[in-house]
Amino acid sequence: MGKMPKLGLIAAVGFFMLDQFIKVLVVGPLGLTYEGAEREVLPIFMLRNLHNPGVSLGFLRVSPDHSWMLVVLTGVIACAVLVWMWREANRTDQFALGMIAGGALGNIVDRVRLGYVQDYADLHFGGWSPFLTFNLADAAITVGVLILLARALLVRDKPRIEPSEVENSNA
Repeated sequence: MGKMPKLGLIAAVGFFMLDQFIKVLVVGPLGLTYEGAEREVLPIFMLRNLHNPGVSLGFLRVSPDHSWMLVVLTGVIACAVLVWMWREANRTDQFALGMIAGGALGNIVDRVRLGYVQDYADLHFGGWSPFLTFNLADAAITVGVLILLARALLVRDKPRIEPSEVENSNA
């Protein structure tokens, strides 16, 4: 394994803590105490208390009796992401993997603690909503995956030349 991915770990802890803080803020001090409660923040953004028993963004609804399967599956994926992050040398990829791990952990904690994932962000343009109601954890996972995809498809790292290769070529 490589050296400790500090940036990735900071991202994971930061996104996890911010996600949990916002969720507590939405259902507590902001007064959205019951499912379906909503508050307009901007003409294009509304806070909405939504209990999501499904997978990401409300897809594939799961009965409460089977939600433990989602916890296990998400936990396995989060562990794989952490192993990848630990082995990853590129700091941008470490940060993206940290976003994914922190978001996954935020949603796992919700599912274990509440039996569902607390969603609250509703971005819309008039009557058109390009996204389902989501939370910061979902956004962190999505942006982290997009960063990894963009780097994999569009960015080519320069090959690293080891000092032994330079010595051999000069001989």
